[in-house]
Amino acid sequence: MSRLTTGALVLYKIRPARVIEVTDKITIELEGGKSKRVRDKDVVLLHPGPLSDLKQLTPQNGEVEENWELLEGAETDIKELSELVFGDYTPAMAWASWQLVAEGIYFEGSPASIHPRSADAVESEIAERNKKAAEAEAWEGFMQRVRSGAIIDEDRKTLGEVEALALEKRENSRILQALEIQETPVNAHRLLIKTGYWPANESPYPRRMGIDETIPDHAVPTLPEEARLDLTRLPAYAIDDEDNQDPDDAVSLDDERIWVHVADVAALVTPDSEMDLDARARGANLYLPDRVIPMLPPQVTDRLGLGLQEKSPALSIGFTLSVTGEVEDVEIHPSWVRVERISYVAADQRLQEEPFAALLAMSRRYRQRRQQAGAATIQLPEVKIKARDDKVEIEPLPRLQSREMITDLMLMAGEGVAGFCQSREIAVPFATQAPPDQLEQPEDLAGMYAYRRYFKPTRIKTQAEPHAGLGLAVYTRATSPLRRYSDLLAHQQLRAHLKGGAVLDIHAISERIAQSELGSMANRKTERVSNDHWRLVYLRDNPGWQGEAVIVAKEGERTTVLLPSIAMEARVRIRGEAGLNDRIRLKPREIDIPDLSCYFRVV
Repeated sequence: MSRLTTGALVLYKIRPARVIEVTDKITIELEGGKSKRVRDKDVVLLHPGPLSDLKQLTPQNGEVEENWELLEGAETDIKELSELVFGDYTPAMAWASWQLVAEGIYFEGSPASIHPRSADAVESEIAERNKKAAEAEAWEGFMQRVRSGAIIDEDRKTLGEVEALALEKRENSRILQALEIQETPVNAHRLLIKTGYWPANESPYPRRMGIDETIPDHAVPTLPEEARLDLTRLPAYAIDDEDNQDPDDAVSLDDERIWVHVADVAALVTPDSEMDLDARARGANLYLPDRVIPMLPPQVTDRLGLGLQEKSPALSIGFTLSVTGEVEDVEIHPSWVRVERISYVAADQRLQEEPFAALLAMSRRYRQRRQQAGAATIQLPEVKIKARDDKVEIEPLPRLQSREMITDLMLMAGEGVAGFCQSREIAVPFATQAPPDQLEQPEDLAGMYAYRRYFKPTRIKTQAEPHAGLGLAVYTRATSPLRRYSDLLAHQQLRAHLKGGAVLDIHAISERIAQSELGSMANRKTERVSNDHWRLVYLRDNPGWQGEAVIVAKEGERTTVLLPSIAMEARVRIRGEAGLNDRIRLKPREIDIPDLSCYFRVV
């Protein structure tokens, strides 16, 4: 038979309970009126009672510290502690006494064996609890400021965990958990904007992608003394966008021979030098709307950019073009050139003059040959996005004959270099692309949009394979060594061959390609999402914006459109009759910059 009687106060786990029946088991009443049958050993007696209602266990006032000191080094029980601290032993006082023990500041033990804690332990415990209380108070104040979006400087360190989540450097955040917000980079981005931790236009993508945002500052050697072919007698033109800062190619015409001059970067950036290793890791220049992060020190461009000095060192690629558009009689030389820089717009106005008229005719002949070989002519809208001092400008790129001409001349040079290297067994990075399942020559925007999706991405390989999109049997990129590592790698191989030195073997080239492609892929993704970000900032900052959209795909009411003026793809619902290539007018109805999304409506 149990020692307990009806009405006794017992401790069940950590809660008070009242005994309401004693048989083979004990029936107890818990706070809230719920009853439960338990074993005798499941409860501990605090007071024999009688206790008629648990609500009688009210808070008690007593002399805790004085009696803690009085009991120093002694042992007591719940009855004696209750009498000492509260002056009597009632159920309410017994429960208050046990709470003192459970609190663990001055006393510890069980109801039958209670010990006062040492002075050092009490002092340490109180200090620790005060510290936690202060931290809890500070946390609550911090969370109130976060909720209201009015943080102070001291809060920035704490919000660092949210920034790490926004940058995909961690997967969780105590702050977002406390706010009951799903822990995603997008939500973290939103909170950082709301609180002012980030400015409203913050673009996190370079950091999120792990981009090295530093500007290379390696020591740049002097140009080596060497024999160079003097081509300064030929007028040479570096034709590019008006604001281009790294002119690395120019063109000349010498009777029937075309010359493509390329900045001689490999003359200063040698294989496995510090500059080379850094450029290899970066893969390419990173072109963002708000800045450019180069893969090489700016001093390299200052010294080698074509037209930036009165006379420029170049690697010049000379060739002729057959009547059927074949690149023939390729020669490559380190050279000196005298270059005039002009814009595409200016060049377009001079296409009736020589040498531009002849170069234009040759480029058309070459393009015709490539088209007959299946080259894709896909002209989707393109724009240039600039963000300066939080002001965003979007400038559509016009379809200029000069731009198409230069593109073809650079492709000629790349094809010529590829053939030159292939015939001499010089390993270089070849640009290849598998053909689509069927060849087409779409002429409208919807057709081009659909056909583009049939093509697989361009791959950089050590084996020469066709590039279907360009309509070329063999091709390497060799005209942009200031801004693309694969071009620099080709130049390093060419220079080694031309100087009679040892070229890298195919395995070394393959390893370098793999290393540089990691950086290149990160750059391409960063450029794409950064452009999307600043495009949405532009739309947000121009609330009255409306634009013409062209329908390029349809699936029921779900329609895909292109907005040419901002080069943006969007999806809208359109009821009624609307066909491919029809034009509609749209305006934004909801812009979510952290989510990189914008929903449009028809106007």
